[in-house]
Amino acid sequence: MYDLIFRLGFRRMDPEFAHHLGMTAVRILGSRPLAPIVRRCTRPEPSLAVEALGRTFPTPFGVAAGFDKNAVGVRGLDALGFGHVEIGTVTAIPQPGNDRPRLFRLVADRALANRMGFNNAGAAAAARRLARLRRGGAVVGANIGKSRVVDVENATADYVRSARLLAPLADYLAVNVSSPNTPGLRGLQAVETLRPLLEAVRDAAGATPLLVKIAPDLPDDEVRGLARLAADLRLDGLIATNTTISRDGLVTDARAVEAIGAGGLSGPPVRERSLEVLRLVRDEVADPSFCVISVGGVDTARDVRERLDAGATLVQGYTGFIYRGPLWAHQINRGLAAD
Repeated sequence: MYDLIFRLGFRRMDPEFAHHLGMTAVRILGSRPLAPIVRRCTRPEPSLAVEALGRTFPTPFGVAAGFDKNAVGVRGLDALGFGHVEIGTVTAIPQPGNDRPRLFRLVADRALANRMGFNNAGAAAAARRLARLRRGGAVVGANIGKSRVVDVENATADYVRSARLLAPLADYLAVNVSSPNTPGLRGLQAVETLRPLLEAVRDAAGATPLLVKIAPDLPDDEVRGLARLAADLRLDGLIATNTTISRDGLVTDARAVEAIGAGGLSGPPVRERSLEVLRLVRDEVADPSFCVISVGGVDTARDVRERLDAGATLVQGYTGFIYRGPLWAHQINRGLAAD
C-alpha cells in the first residue's frame, strides 16, 4: 500500500516538502489520543530489548540523526516502534541551512542525497522540547554540530555550548564532525584536532554518555585511529557512519547525479562501506561496554541482524523510512523477533 502511495504521491513531490508532510503525520501519530493506540500495534517484543549507555532500549533499531532535526517527532517515532530517536544535528546558533533545493531522491538506488547544512532551530529550542519529553519514556540522543557562522578555530566552544544545554536532557550526546555539508567540519576528524574538542565536550556533558560520529570516507587507518582515540578518552561509544561523498556504483543516470551536485549520499550506496567501518571499529575496540551504533544502508531486518552480528550494539536508519513508510520499524522489529 505504501509503495503505491510513494509512487503516485510522494515521488512526485519535492523531497523536502514530502519530508515535512511526513513529519506532520508522525507528530499526529504521537499525539496523546493516538500514540497509545499506535504503540499497542507496533510495540517491539520484549526479547529485543538491549542494555546500552545506561538505558534499556526496547529494540536495537532506532532513527538516525537528520530525520527529526528539532525534536518535534520523538513521540510519534517512538510510537511507531523505533527503539530510540537521535535528534539533530543541532547547533548552538539557529541556522536556516543551505539554499534549496538541498534534498534529492535517487529512486533507482533507493538512496537520498542531501546538502541540508544543519538547518535547525538551535540548541536552546531543542532543549526546551527535550525538557517536555522527559516524562515520555522514549530514549533520545542529541546529535550536535558546529554552527556555520563559527570559525573552525572556535568550534570547541561552540560544541561545548550545545553540550551544556542538551546533556542534562538527553540520554546520550553524539558529536558530529563528519557531515560533508558544513565547510571545514570533516577536518575536525583529524586526531590532533579532535582530541581537545572531545575532551572539552566530555567535560561539559558530565555523566551523559558521549559518542562521536565519523565519516565512511576515511581511510582504514584513520578509522582505527579514531576508534582508539574514542576508547583512550573513555568515550561511551562511536557512531559509524555518516553520509558519503562518493558517487561510485550508482544505478541512477550519471547526468542526473551530476545535476544534483554536492552533498552526502545515504541508503544502499553506503551500505558496504558502513559495514566495513563497523568491523574496523569493533576490531579495534572489542570491549562490549563500548557502544558502537551502526548506520548506513540499513533497509531490512536481515541488514540489522548483519550489523549486530558484526559487533554493533545498536543500529540506526533513516533513508529506508522514505522508501518503506511508517511501518518500517515495526517490520524490522518483527523480522528480528522471528530470527
